[in-house]
Amino acid sequence: MPYLLFSRAGYAVTVASLKGGRAPIDPGSVRGESPEEWKNAITLLADTRPIDTVSVKDFDAIFFPGGHGAMFDLADNQQIKHLLTEFEREGKVIAAVCHGPAGLVGAKRADGTSLVAGMTITSFTDAEESAAGKVADVPFLLESKLREEGGRFIVGEPWASHVQVDGKLVTGQNPASSKATAEAVIRLLQ
Repeated sequence: MPYLLFSRAGYAVTVASLKGGRAPIDPGSVRGESPEEWKNAITLLADTRPIDTVSVKDFDAIFFPGGHGAMFDLADNQQIKHLLTEFEREGKVIAAVCHGPAGLVGAKRADGTSLVAGMTITSFTDAEESAAGKVADVPFLLESKLREEGGRFIVGEPWASHVQVDGKLVTGQNPASSKATAEAVIRLLQ
């Protein structure tokens, strides 16, 4: 949904991944959607740009989608941490939804403090992870980790749309929050 909303709003979308090339598509992510509507997104996922070729000067925002893979791929990636420091320094929009805020873990501001310290944020909650039966499958609980890093974490109703916007930082709680997270990003970019 975020891809469609950004495209409909007239924004050029670049899809990057850690190594570039083909990105996997979770079949559960496209259930009930029109294949024609997703055609362009699927094409972009077939040949993603390597994250180390992304330059902050070329973008107005960075958006981390969810999925459990983010917990393993984003949290420890130093290139992503560098990009986030630069996006924050330049006053650009940083957004993430569901497990996507795992990319914020360990990210720092230019002064060395945690990117989320003192910021009102949300993500997939510890209770939702437990309800999904995935606690043993993830390297850490995202809500707990973001709280440890000083985030003012706000929990919404489980499985319902819930978004927090603090300055240029936009976070969404779960898959149901994808649309509202993208809409918040679009409002900040206008």
